[in-house]
Amino acid sequence: MGLLDSLNNEDLADRLSAIGIRLEKKIIDISQPLFSSKVYPGDKAPSFERVNTLSEDKYNLTNISLSVHNGTHIDSPRHFLDKGIGVGNLELEIFYGKCVVKEWDGVVPAECKRLLIKGNYVMSAADARDIVNAGVKLVGVESQSVGPMDTPEEVHKILLEAGVIPLEGLMLSHVALGSYILSAFPLNLGADCDGSPVRAVLIPE
Repeated sequence: MGLLDSLNNEDLADRLSAIGIRLEKKIIDISQPLFSSKVYPGDKAPSFERVNTLSEDKYNLTNISLSVHNGTHIDSPRHFLDKGIGVGNLELEIFYGKCVVKEWDGVVPAECKRLLIKGNYVMSAADARDIVNAGVKLVGVESQSVGPMDTPEEVHKILLEAGVIPLEGLMLSHVALGSYILSAFPLNLGADCDGSPVRAVLIPE
């Protein structure tokens, strides 16, 4: 066995970095493809229409139609709170930085500001309060709703009243548990909009 074979990825990265060689870190996509994404019952499904084509117009142009809660998306407080702030006024720092991917066991890791919960998890009101009390600023789930699908209001209000932003519709089945850098910026849809699609990705630390 050679030297490189005996090193784990972290050791190898450290040794290469010491001599000026940096390994590229793989970006992990955790977003649903929009036009085949899951749709919350009653919401408009996303669709697109090609209105100009290369063959007829010498260029392609596409119109899209969707709910801001289609696919992988965030909710702003305006989604459930009459005086809640909209997407355009949310602090961008919420959507980029260190996060933890874990299966829910009732424990929020210490100093965790961005928590992504892997698996078929439905958040209860008690869990939402625990997450708020732990100081989390963003919580992500694989479901299209952070709360129960048939009664989502209570969980959403507990989170949003405390300024905790739900990130919903994630794809985490291919992601190992652990710490990452999250990037999941919403579109700048203005001060009144109640949600936004995002392109959510993870970068290994």
